[in-house]
Amino acid sequence: MSAELSPGLYIVAGPIGNLSDLSPRAAEILRDADVIAVEDSRVSARLLRHAGSDRPMVPYHDHSDERVRARLVERMAGEAVALLSDAGTPLISDPGYKLVRDARAAGRMVTSLPGPCAAIAAITLSGLPSDRFLFMGFLPSKTKARSDTLDEIRAVRATLVFYESGPRCAAALGDMQAVLGDRPAALCREISKTFEEVLTGSLSELAAACAAREPRGEIVLVVGPPGERPPPDEAEIEAALRDALARLPVSQAAGEVARALGLDRKALYARAMTMRGKA
Repeated sequence: MSAELSPGLYIVAGPIGNLSDLSPRAAEILRDADVIAVEDSRVSARLLRHAGSDRPMVPYHDHSDERVRARLVERMAGEAVALLSDAGTPLISDPGYKLVRDARAAGRMVTSLPGPCAAIAAITLSGLPSDRFLFMGFLPSKTKARSDTLDEIRAVRATLVFYESGPRCAAALGDMQAVLGDRPAALCREISKTFEEVLTGSLSELAAACAAREPRGEIVLVVGPPGERPPPDEAEIEAALRDALARLPVSQAAGEVARALGLDRKALYARAMTMRGKA
């Protein structure tokens, strides 16, 4: 067991590009841990050299089976195990949560060292609302599945954050425009690296830009929330009330429509009573 660290699991956020973004505390953990679980030892070796760490690495990634996870959890009983992703914060768009889940189930100590995260950095760069956001990770690669996923979140009143690859960017942005509408968006690539670039505009503008020149590197797409809903017209109110009255008592029908359309419940109740009296 490390003389400096208590046994357990240490979730270590690494840089997303610039090695200088590694925090002093994270570097200390990487130097003192008994073993470091990594996605790719070739990628992590560079960071460990930067941190001055010579600790042994063991692979833990998408394709690791339950036996690998069980061995790591067993080691946590008497050793300090650091979890390190290829870039950024572990567990964000990777399967590391299973290791945390099993470690907690076994009664192991689990702690996290906060640090860089591409999704959060992209939100700060985008200039889009940041008070509420939904992180979606990578969308499906097939158009139908991608469109279905986007349709599920079309009405969410929050900024949307996606990870994407360069070759799929134009198609993904085109599908976003088709399903979500032509919202304001930002394409952030190579964050914190030498060729960092942020493109802003509508989804259609960004799709056209990507079609003309395929972006390279690590990419985060940030899409603004839907615009304000236009006020409902008389026909929409009438149809909504008729549908609700067919299923619910007058009071509940008025409440349901008031919530759905953002209208005054008392006025809707009076209108519903009139409609019910005419039925």
